[in-house]
Amino acid sequence: MSSRSWPSPAEEAEHLRREIARHNRLYYVEDHPEITDFEYDQLMRRLRQLEAQHPELVSADSPTQRLGTGRVEKLPPVIHSRPLLSLDNAYDEGDLRAWLQRVRDLLGGREPQIVAELKIDGLSITLIYEEGHLKEAATRGDGTTGEGVLPNVQTIRSIPLVLRDSLAPPLLEVRGEVFMSKKAFNDLNATREREGEPLFANPRNAAAGSVRQLDSTITARRKLSAFLYAVARWEGENAPATQTEQLGALTHLGFPVCAHHSRLDGIDSILAFLETWREKRKDLPFETDGVVLKVDSMADQERLGSTAKFPRWAIAYKFPPEEALSRVTAIAIQVGRTGVLTPVAEFEPVNLAGTTVRRATLHNYEDLARKDVRVGDTVAVEKGGDVIPKVTRVILERRPAGAAPFEMPSVCPECGEAVVREPGEVALRCVNPSCPAQVQEAIGHFVSRRAMDIESLGDERIVQLLEARLLGGIAGLYELRKEDLAALPRWGEKSAEKVLSEIEKSKEAGLARLLFGLGIRHVGEKMAKILAERFHDLDALASTSEEDLVAVPGVGPEIARSVQSYFRTPGSIALIDQLRRAGVRMSEKARSSSGGGPWSGRSFVLTGTLAAMSRDEATLKIEALGGKVSSSVSKKTYAVIAGSEPGGKLEKARDLGVRVWDEGDFANALEDPEAAR
Repeated sequence: MSSRSWPSPAEEAEHLRREIARHNRLYYVEDHPEITDFEYDQLMRRLRQLEAQHPELVSADSPTQRLGTGRVEKLPPVIHSRPLLSLDNAYDEGDLRAWLQRVRDLLGGREPQIVAELKIDGLSITLIYEEGHLKEAATRGDGTTGEGVLPNVQTIRSIPLVLRDSLAPPLLEVRGEVFMSKKAFNDLNATREREGEPLFANPRNAAAGSVRQLDSTITARRKLSAFLYAVARWEGENAPATQTEQLGALTHLGFPVCAHHSRLDGIDSILAFLETWREKRKDLPFETDGVVLKVDSMADQERLGSTAKFPRWAIAYKFPPEEALSRVTAIAIQVGRTGVLTPVAEFEPVNLAGTTVRRATLHNYEDLARKDVRVGDTVAVEKGGDVIPKVTRVILERRPAGAAPFEMPSVCPECGEAVVREPGEVALRCVNPSCPAQVQEAIGHFVSRRAMDIESLGDERIVQLLEARLLGGIAGLYELRKEDLAALPRWGEKSAEKVLSEIEKSKEAGLARLLFGLGIRHVGEKMAKILAERFHDLDALASTSEEDLVAVPGVGPEIARSVQSYFRTPGSIALIDQLRRAGVRMSEKARSSSGGGPWSGRSFVLTGTLAAMSRDEATLKIEALGGKVSSSVSKKTYAVIAGSEPGGKLEKARDLGVRVWDEGDFANALEDPEAAR
């Protein structure tokens, strides 16, 4: 990074913001980086340093804000200036010819030029820029009203926070699609599988769920991408007159635009484009399930108009799902972390959507029985959303003589213990906590980043420790010895010391992480935090009644029964006792006013977006001083801390006479908490 001397911190910060935005575009949009990751990180590090030293320099469109700004209570409604209509679908050549004929008829018999664009399988989004700065982002919703997701969209590095061209109109509204690449999707599902969380069905679901998170820091970790493809409003001169010009203008202004589009004349060229991409799409790094065809002229689009549901000037051609036939060679049983037995069909290798597929889950016994899949059967296999393989049907006329229905085992194939089907459940489950399959998965979940955060113990090392009989379960982590680890292949003393240091540190992870790490059914990360904040101590939680559990906001009867069942199981009782003797802390550090500190007894409410820190950071600073952060304003609230664009909490605070701090007041109070009033 340059050692150039700058006249002022503000000028240096502005230069850094421009440079980082330029390199983001080169990396994420143009796929042509000019600097290394290390050099990029140095630019970001310097900008964060400047903004920390001069909080007044922090702006909502600073690239440092792409890490996410924390939680919101709900996504606010956003009324679209122009409806976001869905597209009518075409599934064959006949549908396309009929659409083209309707267009010609409405245009007085004239043949229009058509623009063909790949249909990205993601979440529709609209972005509003004022004077070149991103001011609003919303989902499609019902087409008339969407959900405001600006903090989440700001974390997507390919979307510019500031447009790079001074010729951008004073107000610009653009529309496009947020999506997740195939690699990002596979990486996300692999992480969720390791941590015992449900898998996303396809990249579209993953992208939609990520954009609609109430916590933008989660969105920031999901590695989303975007393509913009339309201008909804252009207030100013030089508005594009065609769809082709719109795509060019969007590219010129710095937006990510899918490069695979073409202006076509007539049905023959349209069919040729479709045929080309029917196969080529398999090689793309993102999912596309079809092609969108649009009349190129904006004037013609206005003339054609829309029905109540669809624009008449566009249609989406959907590719049929790719399917292959294969012969089932075996039906295996997988045992997951929670003990669920899942049947998996193994078949002769087939190629689907560019990958070789050899197996597909049958989900549960009911799915297996309904499809009646048998060893030796010829089955149709497709990729759901072109991603997850699934058996869609059995070709009964090819069933070999003597093929017998598959029977689920009565004992666990991993440990030999009897399996059970609990009332109201479809799944068969192994309830033996010492089951080897469950032990490996349970340890992997326990050490995961969002649980006890023993990062150096990956899957391979866990398997190695199990095979070496140095580890027999979760509690065994706290009995590992340096000399035993150092003697293992590919370890050594430094690796052993690092792992043991992380294990020792994990003892102070706290109750919420411990509860999540224990893998109690239906207790995910969020529920673990709720329970930890309510009960503060593992013994208090273990001894509470089902009635008291259900009284906790967010806890339903099923979760309450699962928690009670866990703490009554002999294996769980023994595990908790072992962890306690190992020194694992089983309480949550008080987050209430009962603790010490100059702000003990004070309740604070955060509203709006803070520029200098995330809400999580602000919460930690308040709690460190003994205060408590609440989600609602009352007469007992000590102060409401209001950032930019505050919600109704600010009005309520004024109505109740509660003191209101802006971000400067809050910063001053943090510097001198004893004097804060």
